Amino acid sequence: MPPVIETQELTKRYGRRPALVDCSIAIPPGRIAGLVGPNGAGKSTLLALTCGLITPTEGRITVLGGAPGVNAAQLARVGFVAQDAPVYSGLSVADHLRLGARLNPRWDDGLARRRIERLGLDPDQKAGRLSGGQRAQLALTIAAAKRGELLILDEPVASLDPIARRTFLYDLLDFVGELGVTVVLSSHLLGDLAQVCDHLIVLGGGRVQIAGDVADILAVHHRIAADRSGAGGLPSGAQVVFTDRGVSGGSTIVRSAEPIPGAEHTDLEDIGMAYMMAAEARR
Repeated sequence: MPPVIETQELTKRYGRRPALVDCSIAIPPGRIAGLVGPNGAGKSTLLALTCGLITPTEGRITVLGGAPGVNAAQLARVGFVAQDAPVYSGLSVADHLRLGARLNPRWDDGLARRRIERLGLDPDQKAGRLSGGQRAQLALTIAAAKRGELLILDEPVASLDPIARRTFLYDLLDFVGELGVTVVLSSHLLGDLAQVCDHLIVLGGGRVQIAGDVADILAVHHRIAADRSGAGGLPSGAQVVFTDRGVSGGSTIVRSAEPIPGAEHTDLEDIGMAYMMAAEARR
């Protein structure tokens, strides 16, 4: 099946300032894709391009096989929750569902009402009086009930407490299973992404540092002691990603398709951090 999102050498500049440079990615359908990077790495720019809110300076992007945001039919296939989980403070929860039903041709009112009931939200409660976690869940409900094929979330859990974050993220797993939707989740919280994502894109300095399915990424990355990171002690073709010279002599994350004797297990959080730190060091 073709990718849900595909970019080729996608670049966006604001005047002379590059926000995203030569971005080439392909996100398969049915994935929960984590988009991670430090502030200013280009995450929000990439998502805005994906939603059709801005246009590229150079390169190409296709979303669900067509140009992003090209018409109402294409927009109806994409749900979007911005970073501040925007809801209308003066409208009640029920008002939001009525508004969603009027604005979205594929609206699933049954799904929306089941979620509101399961979350324990009072339909008559004004959104401005909900907690941060409740507002995020309301925004997610509206985006999901739109019944699109792609759900884009721009750091929706950044301001939530750990319990609210976990509840929100685990609900994403339910949506993928129930709706068959592809999700792109932007966050700087690598630990959260590792809980739910099966595809990862790491941005640094406006460029893609690594992208691919999580299982494939984990299979070719290894942790070794920092004093072993000399080229002579590694397999041919191995790439030193980053050496963190912290406590206990430090450690190095290495990318290698071949096994490295004595290497330790590494996880997605360590790998993502290594690529982001390497990008910062190059800058």
